[in-house]
Amino acid sequence: MSDLPDTDFTQRFIFDDRDVRGEMVGLERSYAEVLAKHPYPQPVAQLLGELMAAAALLVGTLKFDGLLILQARSEGPVPLLMIECSSEHEIRGLARYEAGQIADDATLADLMPEGVLALTVDPVNGQRYQGMVDLHGQDLSECFTNYFVMSQQINTCISLTADGTRARGLLVQQLPADRQKDSEDREESWNHVTALANTVKAEELLGLDNETVLHRLYHEDAVRLFDIQPLKFRCSCSRERSGNALVSLGQADAQQLVIEHGGQIEVDCQFCNQRYLFDATDVTQLFAGGGTDAASETRH
Repeated sequence: MSDLPDTDFTQRFIFDDRDVRGEMVGLERSYAEVLAKHPYPQPVAQLLGELMAAAALLVGTLKFDGLLILQARSEGPVPLLMIECSSEHEIRGLARYEAGQIADDATLADLMPEGVLALTVDPVNGQRYQGMVDLHGQDLSECFTNYFVMSQQINTCISLTADGTRARGLLVQQLPADRQKDSEDREESWNHVTALANTVKAEELLGLDNETVLHRLYHEDAVRLFDIQPLKFRCSCSRERSGNALVSLGQADAQQLVIEHGGQIEVDCQFCNQRYLFDATDVTQLFAGGGTDAASETRH
């Protein structure tokens, strides 16, 4: 067993003598919760874990209250990957895939050829923002690194790995000039940090605690590691949200659905498999403004 400080966390660090910050993430329980909802093939499970780690890392860089949504789409065997991570560090995710078309050694290019990744920030207060990047990198680590450099003009280096049991991530990012004012010094410093970051191995990220990983990479640098911030799986679905979805259809269409489905509509959450049931009485109550409090029971 590894000596991780907790199974699900993010942890920030900073270089005392350089204009560089970093963050590490580990996912185990929340990763297992996501994988338990669907029978994912191993390459899909790994890709999903890497995207979960990326979402958890990025939430820490954005500094906002709200929801971060990562959505990767393609015309390949994996048409959709989707992760949602809140500023409260609550995470959920899912993948859609074509059964029988996933080779054991499938790469990102095999699974999601010509794929596109959308990064959406949905703040509680303020304007919704979306950025896009093509999935043209060798792996998700390279794709996200390219996204920050090309779309955000922020020097960033990201390493992501997952093995179906644990998902881990490492991010280093250049800060505005403060400790290092000279541009050549800044460039040399950044090259030093990223050259070492790129030497980290998947087995090190998956099997060692953060302090050990950072010591192996930067034992000659002054690096401060902050307290861990816990993460957890949580699905934001609810009976109320499902009822609102029915209301958005309009009363006539909702009532027709009840008839077509033998007297009961099933609304399933794709993230957690929770099933919400609505009969004719429930639908009448919804449109009368009575809400969902006295409605039918839910079941898995």
